[in-house]
Amino acid sequence: MSDQPEYWFYHLEASTLKGVLPDLLSKTLSKGWRALVRLPNGSDLADWDDYLWTYQDHSFLPHGREDQGRADQQPILLANTTETAEGFDAVFLIDGADVTLGDGVSRVMVMIDGRSQEAVQRERGRWKALKERGAAMSYWQQTSNGGWEKKA
Repeated sequence: MSDQPEYWFYHLEASTLKGVLPDLLSKTLSKGWRALVRLPNGSDLADWDDYLWTYQDHSFLPHGREDQGRADQQPILLANTTETAEGFDAVFLIDGADVTLGDGVSRVMVMIDGRSQEAVQRERGRWKALKERGAAMSYWQQTSNGGWEKKA
C-alpha cells in the first residue's frame, strides 16, 4: 500500500449529500475502517448527528461528534474544527472542508454538490492541484438513477 491516500471525487447530481453519505459510510465501516467526516467550520454537527441515528428505521451508523466525549473512540467522527486526520483510515470532505492528512489515511472522499457551480469550480481546483502533485485520484459521477459511474 502506498503512503499516499487515494482521492475519490464524488459528483452528486441525482441525490443530496444526506441521500448518499450514509451508504458510503456503511461501506467504509464494512472495510473495518475508521472515518472522519470533516464538515466546514460552523456546520451544524447536531443536525448530522441526529440524521445518522435516524436516517433509517431499522439501522443506524455508530458515530460521535468532536465536541462530545470519547471522540477518539468513535468509528465515525463528525467534525468541523478537527485539523488533522491522524488515526483515521477514511476522510470525507464536505462543502470544501479540508484537513491535514495523517499517517494511515487510505482514502479521501471529496463530496461535490453538482447543483452548486461554486462547489464544482472549487473542487475542480482541488483536482488540478492534486493532479499536479501526482496524487492517485478517481472521479465518480452520479447517474440519473442514483448509481455511480467512474469517469476518470
